[in-house]
Amino acid sequence: VPSDGSPWFSMREVLDGLRQKGHEIVVVAPGISLNIKPSENFVMKLYPVPYTQEEMDETLEAFLQVTLEEGSFLERFFKVYKSMKKVSDLALSSCAQLLYNKELVRYLEESKF
Repeated sequence: VPSDGSPWFSMREVLDGLRQKGHEIVVVAPGISLNIKPSENFVMKLYPVPYTQEEMDETLEAFLQVTLEEGSFLERFFKVYKSMKKVSDLALSSCAQLLYNKELVRYLEESKF
């Protein structure tokens, strides 16, 4: 179950190496992500999330903008905190959707994932 962003790029190399050694790879990922895309090297199991690609992109863009803004330390701190909370809320809702997806959890349990 990869994490999007830079952890995915590192994980992708490991998965490619495992596939070359004959392992079957199953990637469990949210239906909306930045970098996790299908590949012939692994099977993808997607689960729905309660936000759109546009909402995720806007949230991440807003976070990047806030981190580059100027202003007093206290003002910047609270803006970054508020923006990081929104990013964290997306990640938390994605995790919750995975855990409450009975069909996918059943598949994972039956395949001894």
